[in-house]
Amino acid sequence: LPIFLVADDDPDILSLVALRLERAGYQVLRAKDGEEAVQTALARTPDLALLDVMMPKLDGYQVTEELRANSSTMHMPVILLTARVQEADVARGIEAGADDYVKKPFSTQSFGRAFRPCSAGSGSRTRARSRSAIPQGPRQQASAAGSRRTASSGRAIR
Repeated sequence: LPIFLVADDDPDILSLVALRLERAGYQVLRAKDGEEAVQTALARTPDLALLDVMMPKLDGYQVTEELRANSSTMHMPVILLTARVQEADVARGIEAGADDYVKKPFSTQSFGRAFRPCSAGSGSRTRARSRSAIPQGPRQQASAAGSRRTASSGRAIR
């Protein structure tokens, strides 16, 4: 199973995000502050980190910078979960090494879109480092396999 790290100091948000990911078939590691997020990421090397921007001890930007500075986590996709999406905040996250943002409060659709692989030419998000594709959970893989359509008939192939 793909392993996701979720870090948020709000226990309700942390539980909600973790539950959504677990229901989608991911294994979830939880951290309640930035320092714990870095320690967990370095110890377990998850496939993706979803970080709140405003956390105690280390904020999401600082956690992202630490993850990018470590050879075992430098290519791991990082998504910032934040209510702060002003242009300056987004630029700061990109400079720190974030791959994407999910704005609080988030919808199921925006939450799910953030976990799709980052496209190579996605404007301001392009960086020199190579990005790992964001892994699909077992349920997404099964759903994708079960809903392929033929080009000629448009009928689903099961």
